[in-house]
Amino acid sequence: MRDRCLKSLLVLAFLACSAASGLATQSSKNELAGTWTGTWDGAGSGEFELTFDTKDGALVGRVAVTTDGGNYTADLKGVALEGKKLAATYDFPLDPSAEVVIGATFDDRTATGTWTLRPKGQTAEIAAGTWKVTKK
Repeated sequence: MRDRCLKSLLVLAFLACSAASGLATQSSKNELAGTWTGTWDGAGSGEFELTFDTKDGALVGRVAVTTDGGNYTADLKGVALEGKKLAATYDFPLDPSAEVVIGATFDDRTATGTWTLRPKGQTAEIAAGTWKVTKK
């Protein structure tokens, strides 16, 4: 009987922790939802806009970027959020053979991050830099 009670308590504790973790993740996703605007630099500079939403419980987003080579928008792929840290990629519209990898740390209404342009499916860096945004 005692073993049975102990197992039941352990299961309840696990479920409570899982629920709390899920709420924290959902809360982080909800906090990011909206539009974040700022700038990027590295191999040039320009404006950087990041927009987040949730779809079917998952964080989705897109970027709008101004560059000397032309302005573009792109949908984020592989969006991963761990606490306040974000990692994602997107296809680089100005060169279909390349992708951009972004990473960031969010702090209340601001975020700072890095970006890397690379050939799709490779780790070789073509260009890199930083970006910073503030939530509208």
